[in-house]
Amino acid sequence: MLFGSELSRNNGDIQENIRNMATNYSDSSSLTDQTCVFCLIANDQDKETEVIKKNKELVCFRDIDPAAPHHYLVVPIQHIESCCSLHTGHLGLVERMAEMGKAVLQDQGITNMKDIQLGFHQPPYTSVNHLHLHVLAPTSQIYKHMMYKFIPGTYRFVMVKYLQ
Repeated sequence: MLFGSELSRNNGDIQENIRNMATNYSDSSSLTDQTCVFCLIANDQDKETEVIKKNKELVCFRDIDPAAPHHYLVVPIQHIESCCSLHTGHLGLVERMAEMGKAVLQDQGITNMKDIQLGFHQPPYTSVNHLHLHVLAPTSQIYKHMMYKFIPGTYRFVMVKYLQ
């Protein structure tokens, strides 16, 4: 498990803690969950959400409550409950999610890849129980009333770079 209960809220070194976690793993993923809004979007069953980019494994769309001028979500088509369900075998998936997020930003005209943020919320700070990567740009323009949700290196928001 890359994330989970082993991560103490009081531990200041989150990156080190993530790297040192045991690989205890229980796969809470399934192909799809008909009650999950992100599964519906990923499987073209939600007509209100515009899909920006899609491949056989991932789908990207705009966040309905954006925290920055460009705020997208990249989700796997396969239902994976949260980042707490990830194990070392998912590292490639996380990398491909990040690659898709960066590609969407470039397609939208974002050229400064140093002013972006890619990360996951951990339960209980998730709004939908389906793994989703937040892709935000420019981070220098994250809306003030939303900043607390996207503070890097906190228990609430774990950035992709901490997994590499």
